[in-house]
Amino acid sequence: MDEFDLDDELPTPVGELALQTIAMPANTNANGDIFAGWLLSQMDLAAAIAALKVTSGRVTTVAVGEMAFLTPVHVGAVVSCYAEVKEVGRSSIRISVEVWIGHRITHEPTKVTEGEFIFVAIDDAGRTRRIS
Repeated sequence: MDEFDLDDELPTPVGELALQTIAMPANTNANGDIFAGWLLSQMDLAAAIAALKVTSGRVTTVAVGEMAFLTPVHVGAVVSCYAEVKEVGRSSIRISVEVWIGHRITHEPTKVTEGEFIFVAIDDAGRTRRIS
C-alpha cells in the first residue's frame, strides 16, 4: 500500500467551530503545559455559544460529562473548540465539544479532548424556562 493512500483520511473535528483562542503562558501548570481547568473553561464557553444559538436566551451549565485528555496543550497552541448539539429537550440542551490543536512539531490537527455539556435555559430571574 502506498504511504500516501488517499483512503487513509486523517481524523477531523466533529461539529461546528464555536471558539478559537491561543494558549498563553499565564494558563500553564508547573510543567509548562496548559491547565486542564483552563481548557475545560474554554470548552464550557464553546458549548454555551452553541446553546445560545438554539435557545435564543440565557443558559447555565448544569453538568459536564466525563473527559479524558489525550495530549498536553503547549503554550502558543491555537486551541479550537468544535461544538455539536446532540439533543434539545423542553428546557435543556446536550452539547458535545471536541478540542483540537495543531501538533507542536508537525502542525497536523491533533485532538486534545472531548466532553459533553448539559445546559438549562433560564429566565432573567434564574428560573428554568422552556426552550422556544
